[in-house]
Amino acid sequence: MFVSLALAALLIEAAVGYPQMLVQRIGHPVMWIGALIAWADRHWNGAGDSFAARRARGLRLVMLLAAGMLAVGLGATWIVQAVAGEWAATIILGGLASSLLAQRSLDAHVAAVADGLENEGLDGGRRAVAMIVGRDPERLDESGVSRAAIESLAENFSDGVVAPLFWLVMGGLPGMLIYKAINTADSMIGHLSERHRAFGWAAARLDDLINLPASRLSALWIAAAACIVPAASSASALQIVARDAARHRSPNAGWPEAAMAGALGLRLAGPRVYHGHLVTDAWMGDGRADLDASDIRRALRLYRLACLAQAVVVAALVVIRTV
Repeated sequence: MFVSLALAALLIEAAVGYPQMLVQRIGHPVMWIGALIAWADRHWNGAGDSFAARRARGLRLVMLLAAGMLAVGLGATWIVQAVAGEWAATIILGGLASSLLAQRSLDAHVAAVADGLENEGLDGGRRAVAMIVGRDPERLDESGVSRAAIESLAENFSDGVVAPLFWLVMGGLPGMLIYKAINTADSMIGHLSERHRAFGWAAARLDDLINLPASRLSALWIAAAACIVPAASSASALQIVARDAARHRSPNAGWPEAAMAGALGLRLAGPRVYHGHLVTDAWMGDGRADLDASDIRRALRLYRLACLAQAVVVAALVVIRTV
């Protein structure tokens, strides 16, 4: 396992994140991957092609993405290890891997929703939450904005923090890159629109599979963090996960959302509107559904301690490995 590399990536990302200067000058690795997927969507997903042909091309895209990320990851690892010592290589590769973690950026985006509600009212909250969710913000009241922010925090804790770190531990930089490529493809083409029902099928199914371990781990980290957050309940988090996680339309998102709902005594998910269409999802939890910015702040405290719990476990694995 690549636990030393994972710990380096966690510490670097927590300390500096991905500098905005780099985003402006060279972009972000996910943006580069997204550009490739968008090109394939334009050129390989013709509206006049058959369902079978479009699905086959979508599968080919996923396979090419995985092969390409494997080659990039192995190549970068070989080059760095060839020119640097063991510890220097760990730091350099950890810095590269840190760009694919989202601890700081997720925290900042969700905190911006609380800031918007507190400083600018409902309009400010709607503008901020529109940056992180796909549902129609103009249809959301204060409770809806707050729930959307907390649900995004829980789901992206799994997708953007726990999952890439898990695959970094298991497969090094190549494993992490492959995960991010597939996850990015799912977010871009994996939805059930008429255009992407066939072309995005492979990306969506594979993303469900590779997120299974992390979704369960994320619920565990949230439950662990609830042990030390005031007015949070670890036992309730685990109880709601056991009862409600499988009721979510996603095989993975229900785990962190149910854990967050149970830990904080909230009710999350439920019916919501995406692009003008009502989606009747099941509720996660049986607590309060009337939420505000203070509940977002509580969720952020829980999230930060869940990130810390994950880091402590990774650090412990490093110590065990070196003893």
